[in-house]
Amino acid sequence: MTLLSTAKINPYVVILIGVISVSTSAIFVKLAEAPSGVTAFYRLLFSVLLMLPVFLLKYVGEVKHITRKDWLFSSISGVFLAFHFILWFESLNYTSVASSTVLVTLQPLFAFIGGALFFKERITAAMVASGIIAITGSVLISWGDFRISGIALWGDFLALIACALITFYLFFGQSVRKRLSLMTYTFIVYSVSTITLFFYILIKQEPLAPYSSLQWMYFLLLAIVPNLLGHTLFNWSIKFVSTSIISIAILFEPVGATILAYYILGEAVVLTQILGGSIVIIGITTFLLNERKKRKSKRGEKHGNQSGASA
Repeated sequence: MTLLSTAKINPYVVILIGVISVSTSAIFVKLAEAPSGVTAFYRLLFSVLLMLPVFLLKYVGEVKHITRKDWLFSSISGVFLAFHFILWFESLNYTSVASSTVLVTLQPLFAFIGGALFFKERITAAMVASGIIAITGSVLISWGDFRISGIALWGDFLALIACALITFYLFFGQSVRKRLSLMTYTFIVYSVSTITLFFYILIKQEPLAPYSSLQWMYFLLLAIVPNLLGHTLFNWSIKFVSTSIISIAILFEPVGATILAYYILGEAVVLTQILGGSIVIIGITTFLLNERKKRKSKRGEKHGNQSGASA
């Protein structure tokens, strides 16, 4: 009996619901009329408040074991996450949901570049090829947006910077996550992000209130649906399927977001966005599948060496 067969709910159905959940993020941001910093602030504030009872009941004891280095890295991660949301939400004021979400999903490519630069990870021909494919797709999207409007191109640029920031957020958090539970780490990072965003909107003098009841509903939905529901479902599924499958599934967020934007926001989709987005997804999928193959090969070599040693 495999671990997959023990799941009471089909993990692939759960992953599909997770993808739909995270796809709503850009839609709620577009519907919200508040400034980007305020929208990001309330999204994270409500997430923290909803997580607080569980954290206090089950995980607060972990805090006393956190080292200074882990506090520092968690805080840096929180700041990067805050500015990722600011720039991504701001990009949606200038460009379409389709272009913005596709460019933000270039995160694995930024991770590959960062790993090569900072962690001296080996660069393979397959990595370079998949990177070139993804970059070609993003250039096609940006070129199409430039032909539509220079303002849309500015939105594409903001989305790319937001993508780079989420990669740094993951780099600083990956070592901390080895020592802290997901709940504790997420609660700390979201709390730091909330504080960062609070000071940001004070400096920018953006209004914290008043907003209509509909706007407050959008803030709350941003916290519940893409933040807590979407990522919680992915975290549940990881017990039964590989990380690669989750990573590839998340790449289809732009597809879901574009469909929702078409029906809810009435956003038209142009040919360059369809072609460019498809090329980006192909490039990143190729990269992730290559990474999975490489990890399997390493595990096979390690197992073979151990078998030889025991013989």
